[in-house]
Amino acid sequence: MFARVAALIIGSILLGIGINGFLVPHQLLEGGIIGLALLLHYYFDFQAGLWSALLSIPLILYAWVKDRAQFHGSIYGMIVTAIFIDLLAPYQFSLPIWLSAILGGALCGIGVGLMLRYKTSTGGTDLIAYFIAKATPLNIGLLIAIMDVFIVLLGFQTLGLQSVVFSSITILIAGYLASICYEGYR
Repeated sequence: MFARVAALIIGSILLGIGINGFLVPHQLLEGGIIGLALLLHYYFDFQAGLWSALLSIPLILYAWVKDRAQFHGSIYGMIVTAIFIDLLAPYQFSLPIWLSAILGGALCGIGVGLMLRYKTSTGGTDLIAYFIAKATPLNIGLLIAIMDVFIVLLGFQTLGLQSVVFSSITILIAGYLASICYEGYR
């Protein structure tokens, strides 16, 4: 239990630093619900953490009905992550965009992977992918990648090609490191 709580807090802090410290200064996106919340932040100056939690509510409620174990792991992760994203919003680093994409992706990936390894998550599109993969023969990683690509492409018209390219690098690095942290290096 202690390890799970520690993973949740450390993972959420890493996500908060990765997003605010490295992605926000260059208007880069992360995948999933957090990516949608970042789009709302860039377009309307909404709080990214608060909106990631609000956008996750329907998914969390669905998890409550379909899979209580997933619900408990996701509700706490969603709340703690949202708090740390908004709490760490003032802390941004002025680095080149390519370095920010790499470091932001690394911190976000390690944070998510750590949380998943200890059976918690940020809620969001991970839950959608989990339920679709459970009901179909589709791979959960492929489903998450498809959703992440769609979210990054939503920002193309306003954020531009540079943001899409570097956001894609961020998501690839985050996905790779999340996988390593979740499954272990093989």
